[in-house]
Amino acid sequence: MAQGVCELLWLKIILEDLKIKWSGPMRLYCDNKLAISIAHNPVQHDRTKHVEIDRHFIEEKLESGLICTPYVSTKSQLADLYNTIALYTGSINGENIHYGTPTNPWAPDRVPGGSSSGSAVAVGAGLADFSLGTDTGGSVRVPASYCGIFGFRPSHDVISTSGVIPMAQSFDTIGWFARDPVLLKRVGSVLLQLPNVESVRPAQLIIAEDCFQLSTTPGNRVAEAFVKSVERLFGGHTVKHLSLGDYVKDKVPSLKSFVSEGKAEQEYNIPSLAALSSAMRLLQRCEFRNNHGEWIKTVKPDLGPGISERVREALQMTDEKIDVCRSVKKELYAALTTLLGDYGVLAIPTVPGPPPKLKAPANTLEVFRARAFSLLSIAGVSGFCQVSIPLGKYDDLPVSISLLAKHGSDGFLLSLVETLYDTLKDQVGLAIRP
Repeated sequence: MAQGVCELLWLKIILEDLKIKWSGPMRLYCDNKLAISIAHNPVQHDRTKHVEIDRHFIEEKLESGLICTPYVSTKSQLADLYNTIALYTGSINGENIHYGTPTNPWAPDRVPGGSSSGSAVAVGAGLADFSLGTDTGGSVRVPASYCGIFGFRPSHDVISTSGVIPMAQSFDTIGWFARDPVLLKRVGSVLLQLPNVESVRPAQLIIAEDCFQLSTTPGNRVAEAFVKSVERLFGGHTVKHLSLGDYVKDKVPSLKSFVSEGKAEQEYNIPSLAALSSAMRLLQRCEFRNNHGEWIKTVKPDLGPGISERVREALQMTDEKIDVCRSVKKELYAALTTLLGDYGVLAIPTVPGPPPKLKAPANTLEVFRARAFSLLSIAGVSGFCQVSIPLGKYDDLPVSISLLAKHGSDGFLLSLVETLYDTLKDQVGLAIRP
């Protein structure tokens, strides 16, 4: 209870720094009625083992109306865990058979993306100015793309995950959503403790041409619009074109161990990036098993179709090739650091197309899912920062593009998006109009 109160007070400071006002008390949901009772009664508090906490600390916050403690059952709180498990074990839809699926505000008949879809929907629907989410396999970037808003996955480990339930520590990050690039940067400035510095011109902006060819949205037109925007703001010398798959194949030799796997996934994909995705998900499932395997075996939670099969696979896997996965991470980090340098940016599609329809059969989405994880694995495995940028609609469905910068260049990337966005949106609006 005390930790939750402290976290809300920290969030209050963030909101004040961002000059965002809120009405009513901040809600600290609790599944323990006894704890709620004790929190309101310092006499009872003294009879508990938690004597190290000032007995008036929690009561003062409650009595002042700053914080309230509504009761929510453990069963209801598990809804978020079910959705989280869904993403880490291979689903990026956000559909939840237990408690319903958040409605995508931009496309109500389409999935909102998982697992931070609730946070994305709140921002996309105008219910919140910004929101936080976790991104291990894509659960900030995908919902942002699907819900037509900005989503930022920071460099791995630059924001503390202390107090967050670990899923796959080699990939876990704390990200955030916003509807405009100015607020996106303001939130980042607080979370990342960024100094106030002038924007830096990008040294190069690299178009991953093969990645845009994976997109069912007119990826070539999106890429062309991005190029025109960059040329207009920074000059044509800044733009470079690259086959990212070929570059990764040459510079990440440890991927050879995964190229022969998942041939069906690689048939309509970029082989080296499909192999990168395989390495990412193998290490994620290993860490997921180590963190939650015992709980799953003991509790035997009622997981949805598709999810339960992937969880079972994770529990049965061995540690074979885990060392190779870690070598892939190191090699990709070095390769992309060399490619981008201090102020370079890589442009790719966030996802390979518009959000799928609700309740679409899983077997119809295998190619889409494989391509999506190939794109998502680039930042995931390297640990680089990535921002998903909304570009309006095509055929009445949301379109986005992503920019990546080297590890630790989060402030540079946030500033670049703020500078680039208006010109980019205008150019893309003309380019992708059906």
